[in-house]
This record gives sequence, structure tokens and C-alpha cells, in this order.
Amino acid sequence: MIKYRLICKDCNITFDSWFSSSNEYERLKKKKFLNCHNCNSSSIHKTLMSPSISTSKKNSMMDKKIQKYKRAKQTILKYQEFIKKNFDYVGENFAYEVRSIHYNNKKMSKGIYGTTTKEDLKDLKEEGIETEIMPWIEDNEN
Repeated sequence: MIKYRLICKDCNITFDSWFSSSNEYERLKKKKFLNCHNCNSSSIHKTLMSPSISTSKKNSMMDKKIQKYKRAKQTILKYQEFIKKNFDYVGENFAYEVRSIHYNNKKMSKGIYGTTTKEDLKDLKEEGIETEIMPWIEDNEN
């Protein structure tokens, strides 16, 4: 296995990815199977990376990053719990339901939450309908 630091030439985000070999990276790139998780561009390239050397300082930094991740995850899970208790879930009908509320001046005793596409979110924004994006994670401790 080989780990490469990749960069998206469109949005300049960097991220790491594992490949079975350098040939596998080249094969996936040639078929345009590599894309940016931020902007979905296929303009992905390798950047310079230093070799991975294990040190106690590095392990300490990794422990701090893991703890930071766990705190962030717990915060998101608390928000999710609050949303589930105080909002109505409308599933994939979110865009339809929010338009119904907005254009029909419906008064709701609770807010709503659900899922929608990026395109629908863009359309809602253009229509002057304010929404918020919430990262949604499953609490699987495996």
C-alpha cells in the first residue's frame, strides 16, 4: 500500500489517499476515477510528501488529533439528538416541504429536517429560502 497526498487544482484542497501501488494511482487517474470530495473535479494531482517516520512526538500529535475528532463527533451527535427531538423529519422530501412552508406561509409548531441534493440547495438559496447544512453521522462504534 502507498499513501499519496493529493491536491485538487480547481479548489486547492489537499487530502490523503491510499493506493495498492503507484501503478494503481496512475490507472485510476487515467480513467478519471479520482475526484475531489469538495468540488467533484477530476483535476487531481500528487503533491510532494515526506516519508512517514514514527516518533513519540508524532504519536502524541496523532493522539491529540484523535481526541479532537472524538470531541467534534460527540458535539455533532448532541446536535443530531436535539434536532431529532425538536424537528420533524421529512426525509428526501425536504426541498418540497420547505417550499410548501415558505410559499404557503404555513406556520409549523416544529421546524423540519431531511435530505436534499446540492442542486436543490442552490435552487432554494436562489429563491430566497434560507437553509443550513448539518453534517450527519451514524454513531457506529465498531
